[in-house]
Amino acid sequence: MIDPIKKNSTSFKKIGVAADHAGFELKEYLANILREAGYEVTDFGNRELKPEDDYPDYVIPLAYTITNGIVDRGIAVCGSGVGACIAANKVAGIRACLIHEKFSARQGVEDDDMNMICLGGKVVGHSLALELTTIFLKAKYNDEERHKRRLARIALLEDVKK
Repeated sequence: MIDPIKKNSTSFKKIGVAADHAGFELKEYLANILREAGYEVTDFGNRELKPEDDYPDYVIPLAYTITNGIVDRGIAVCGSGVGACIAANKVAGIRACLIHEKFSARQGVEDDDMNMICLGGKVVGHSLALELTTIFLKAKYNDEERHKRRLARIALLEDVKK
């Protein structure tokens, strides 16, 4: 397993986390480890386990803080990670991906400038979730022309929504 990276080893220092009841326990686990590693972690909730809560109530505010530059990257957790990913991607400027394996945790940032990782609290265990999160936070966007061109096409779609 990869050890959590230290705050001073990356330019990403402010991390936002969000989860509903199904992702609550995994979110708490990751947030505590990231704090211990020196990150400034902002918790968008839920801050207590409530079986009737809904992931959009926590994921959408997290998404807006990423697009507004308040946090550098985000981690969203629901039962499968799918709902959190769908909700987050409704916010212009968010590039959230459901990640359950290591290659995409890195490649999603390098090629697609992923700024939010979505995890399934009922799908991914603690060890793998920490490894995926660490890879996500270590990865850096490779701003090659082909990647910028593709992201510009996506941004055009977001402008149409306005």
